[in-house]
Amino acid sequence: MVTTASVAPRTVKGVTDTRETSRSPEFRLAQGALGGLREDLFHNAFDYRPLPPMAVDGPLTRRLPERIRSKVRWTPHAIVGACALFVFAMGMDLGPGSGVFALVFAGMPAAAVLLTLVRPVLAFWAALAFTPFVSFLAEYGYGWPWGPTSGIAQVVVMTVAAARTRPRTGAWMWVVTLAYAFFATTLRGGSDNALSVLFPSALALLLVTVLQVRREAEKTVTAQQTVTAVERSRRTLLEERTTIARELHDVVAHHMSVVAIQAEAAPYRVENPPPELEQAFVTIRENAVAALTELRRVLGVVRAEDYEAPDAPQPTLADLDGLVGNVREAGLDVEKTVTGSVRELPQGVELSAYRIIQEALSNVLRHAPGAAAKVEVSYVLGGLGLRIANGPARGLVKPSPGAGHGLTGMRERVTMLNGEMTAEPAEDGGFEVAVFIPVSREESDQ
Repeated sequence: MVTTASVAPRTVKGVTDTRETSRSPEFRLAQGALGGLREDLFHNAFDYRPLPPMAVDGPLTRRLPERIRSKVRWTPHAIVGACALFVFAMGMDLGPGSGVFALVFAGMPAAAVLLTLVRPVLAFWAALAFTPFVSFLAEYGYGWPWGPTSGIAQVVVMTVAAARTRPRTGAWMWVVTLAYAFFATTLRGGSDNALSVLFPSALALLLVTVLQVRREAEKTVTAQQTVTAVERSRRTLLEERTTIARELHDVVAHHMSVVAIQAEAAPYRVENPPPELEQAFVTIRENAVAALTELRRVLGVVRAEDYEAPDAPQPTLADLDGLVGNVREAGLDVEKTVTGSVRELPQGVELSAYRIIQEALSNVLRHAPGAAAKVEVSYVLGGLGLRIANGPARGLVKPSPGAGHGLTGMRERVTMLNGEMTAEPAEDGGFEVAVFIPVSREESDQ
């Protein structure tokens, strides 16, 4: 006869075992806690973790001379060594006479303190294991379960080990120490000095936990700020590239449309054109239309759905007087100088030059209020030169802080035209932007 009790529970794929669901939340919590204890105090007990030198980039240490700063890096090692020396000296002074027993009485707790420099978790177990031996050597003359040296060593070891691991490990160390104190005092039939170790160690571990949580929070905030700054820079760069692509689309599309229209109308301007000429104009028009379509397909993805092409033509250097006039009305003293043989340049060069001057003058208004500015436009044989310089800020108006996005956009425009750009502080305390955009003679004649 087969009963339900004789059938072993089985787990079918896609069905949860009833034994897993029957376990209470308290059982799973206890199981997780024991797993954390095993991981923190047993699996990692023999890990070799030498204490690294201290960072010297803090607000105080970075001001120290390099010779002193190289030695300050070993301050944590010196503190641990000083604690070990203090424990050893106290043990030699309070130990049972002299000889081997005195060395053991003083040396075992000091060795546990020094062990925290390389194996912090193992140092905790060593300090706890040395405690009864030190107490027996002292013949209970200084209390139970901790002697004067082993008690100080226990607090120091737990503090250093917790600072070198994580708060959960420090909490498990304190729980194990509490359990040891309970069983040790129960076996002896009384409670002597357990509280003198448990209470200061709890305060030390609490302080270490607060410092670790604060340090982790600062790291998280710093990392988040770094990511935010990078994303903001990328977004600004993308927006500027999008603007440039839109303007490029408008400029090139205009010229390609003119080419297509003229190629279509050209055969009608000639009486009885030969078939070869008609076919050539048809080919030109087809290629222009195909190029225009492909251009709109590629660059059209950067247009927002609500973007509308401007009705007015894009600005050129011929409109520079109006820009200078507007800036003067805003309170900026601008001096414009044009040198060389003024000629019409490609529309992309004219538009980029206008935008660069516009952004540079806007930067002067924001970052150097009250300063005078100079705009120099140089038509040279190989291209176009621009120089926008300003003096230091004057007056009572404070400069407006910026993130450097305007300079990023100017560099993008110059790079797109294979030009060169420098932007740096001037000797008089102002700022200077110099740009050269190469333009070949063929491009100037078009």
